[in-house]
Amino acid sequence: MNSTTMQIGSRQIGDGNPCFIVAEAGTAHQGELSRAFELIDAAAEAGADCVKFQVIFADEIVHLKTGSIDLPGGKTAIYERFRELERDLPFYAKLKGYTKKRSLEFLCSAFGVKSARLLRELAVKAVKIASPELNHFPLLRELAGYGLPLIISTGVSTLADIERALIAAGTQTVLLHCITAYPAPEEEYNLRVIPNLQAVFGRPVGVSDHSRDPLLVPGLAVMSGACTVEKHLALSRKDGGLDDPIALDPDAFARMVEGIRRIEGMRLEEARSWLEGEYGQERVESVLGDGIKRLAPSEEKYYLTTNRSLHALTEIRAGQPIRTDQICIVRSESNLRPGLGPEYLELVVGRTAQRTIPAGEGITWEDLLPPVSANAARSEDSGQSEPDPSSDPSSDPTSSAY
Repeated sequence: MNSTTMQIGSRQIGDGNPCFIVAEAGTAHQGELSRAFELIDAAAEAGADCVKFQVIFADEIVHLKTGSIDLPGGKTAIYERFRELERDLPFYAKLKGYTKKRSLEFLCSAFGVKSARLLRELAVKAVKIASPELNHFPLLRELAGYGLPLIISTGVSTLADIERALIAAGTQTVLLHCITAYPAPEEEYNLRVIPNLQAVFGRPVGVSDHSRDPLLVPGLAVMSGACTVEKHLALSRKDGGLDDPIALDPDAFARMVEGIRRIEGMRLEEARSWLEGEYGQERVESVLGDGIKRLAPSEEKYYLTTNRSLHALTEIRAGQPIRTDQICIVRSESNLRPGLGPEYLELVVGRTAQRTIPAGEGITWEDLLPPVSANAARSEDSGQSEPDPSSDPSSDPTSSAY
C-alpha cells in the first residue's frame, strides 16, 4: 500500500480505487434512534459506501457562554442544542450495528478526547476530524495513539495548518479539501487544489462538500482525482437538523452517487465535456479554480472564531496562576473573544494572570504579559534600548543627530 492509498474498514481508497462516498448524517437523527436508522437506510439505498455520524458532547465543542449563533436553520443557542444531542455509548453501538447490517462502513467525528475514547471503546475502524479540529492537537495526538486511519477535513486552513495537523496525527491520514461555509459557494471550491495537496503531502485527498448542488462540486472533484466525496444527507431539508438546510435529500444523494459512478467510467475529456454541458464551461472553470491553497472568501473572516483556541473555563482572577482545569480548548464562535492556539497550552499553564479573564473568553497574550510602559514601548519601536541622558551626548536635543 503506497502513501496515496488507505484502508478504511473493508474498503481501500485512493489511487486506482472507486471513489469512497460518505453520507454525512451528522446529527440529522436529532437524537432519535429510529430516525438514525432511516438515515442509514437512505444512505445504503442511495449507493453510499459509508455513513458518518457525530459524537457530541457540548463541553468539548463550545463554552456554556457561547450564546446564539447563525446556522443554516437560523439563530441557534448552540451549547444548549449540543447538550440535547448528547447520547451514550449504547446509542452509537446500535448505529454501528445497524450500519454493518446495511453493508456500509461506519464513521463518526470526534470533537475531543472524551468522544475519541468513546469511539475507541466502540472499536471503530477509522475516525473523522472536522475542519475546526484541525488545530486541536491534544485530540489529534490522542487519536494518533490508537493506530486508526483518520479522515481530516481542511476547511478554513492554510498549508502550514495542515502540515502541523499531520505532524500530530501521524501517517494514516486522508485529507478532505473543504470550505467551512454553510452553504459553501461552488465558485470558491478551487478544486485544482486536490492534486496539489496530494503532491505536497503525499496523502490521499478527497472533498467534503457543503454546497447545495448534488453533482457540480462532487463531480468535478472526482474528475480532479478526489478519492473520497463527503456530502450531507438528511431525510428532508425541512426536518430541523443543524445541517439539514444544506444537506441532500435521499433522491438528490442518489443522483450524486449515480453521477460520480458515471464520471468514473469516463475519460477525463469526456467527463469535463459532460459536466460543461450540464453546468456551462465558465461555471465549471470557476469551480476548478487556480489550485493555490488559500482561505476562501466565504470562510476567511471565521479563521480565528471557527478554529480551536484556549478559553477560560471558569473566571481566572488577576494575580492567580493559571491551572489546567481552568482552561478549555473550544471554538470561539461569534460572541466570545478568540484566544491563543492550543499549541500554547503548556506555555499558558502556570503563568500568572495579569488581569481577570472572564469565564468563556479566550486567553490572550495581554492576559499573560505585564503591561509595557510608554518609554519601553517607544524603545521597542525604535529597536534600541532607552538611552541614558547623563552618559550619551547624542541625547542632547540641540545635537545635529536630531
